[in-house]
Amino acid sequence: MAGASATPMPIPCVTLNTGHAMPVLGFGTGAMSAPEDLPATIVHAVRLGYRHIDTASLYRTEGAVGAAVAEAVAAGAVASRADLFVTSKLWVKDAHPARVLPALRDALARLRLDYLDLFLVHWPVAVAVDDGDTTGSGKLVEFDMEGVWRAMEECHRLGLARSIGVSNFSAAKMERLLALAAVPPAVNQVEMNVAWRQEKVREVCARNGVVVTAFSPLGASGSAWGSNAVMESAVLQDVAARRGKTVAQVALRWLHEQGACFVAKSYNRDRLKQNMEIFDWELTEEDKAMISQIPQRRACQGEFFVSPDGPYKSLEELWDGEI
Repeated sequence: MAGASATPMPIPCVTLNTGHAMPVLGFGTGAMSAPEDLPATIVHAVRLGYRHIDTASLYRTEGAVGAAVAEAVAAGAVASRADLFVTSKLWVKDAHPARVLPALRDALARLRLDYLDLFLVHWPVAVAVDDGDTTGSGKLVEFDMEGVWRAMEECHRLGLARSIGVSNFSAAKMERLLALAAVPPAVNQVEMNVAWRQEKVREVCARNGVVVTAFSPLGASGSAWGSNAVMESAVLQDVAARRGKTVAQVALRWLHEQGACFVAKSYNRDRLKQNMEIFDWELTEEDKAMISQIPQRRACQGEFFVSPDGPYKSLEELWDGEI
């Protein structure tokens, strides 16, 4: 099979600004309809060598992740919980200063964990909801960036989140956050792939020691908002054919060479292994030049957070022009 090897290289790590090591490749669970055997699939991924598991309150997979962590330890796939890096995220209904810490405690209860390795603000968005409303579909209200971040810092101070960060923050919002943060964000998780390179965000993050993690590294073509621009790219297909790799491997290798981390979602066991087989070869200058010509377009636009009555009245405002 293209790109196959007997034993994949171990997944390398980056050191976050908190001093903690984060594996560059994570197992993503961002599907609104996760399979019933998700815990078993995660345990299989851990046996393959995955050590970073990414979830979120929105995904409703925290319970499955928690079960998988417990099983991986019990089965000896890892020596202890400390060998795994678990990320979860604060949803928009809890993006209010007083709700952050309770939301993290709730997430930890679902995960059956004492701490998260990384806790992210999922979007720079807040909705006003009643305590009984679990949908997060309330009225869009002003996002109190400083207040929410102070509460995230408290989660870090208490040891409940070893590192804290954000997701879906534009370069301009990163600049604002960095200017007010006492504990700087360790990570900004954003849509990033060959069809949306995120150069402005990456420049700000690199200058300030913030790691960029890519979600939808393969375009999320099966999702409601995803794109075929990665997996059906004629450029990537050409590079993959010449290199004896899969399109996905070329796309992930490109991200790795950009210095980004990435969270890839796959429940297919062959593809899980193939996604690991990207660390022992390099793209050529010709490959990279071809990839740099791929047209750019943001797929995950977040239009559901734009409203004439809300703080973001256009996509331009939500992304500060980075669309």
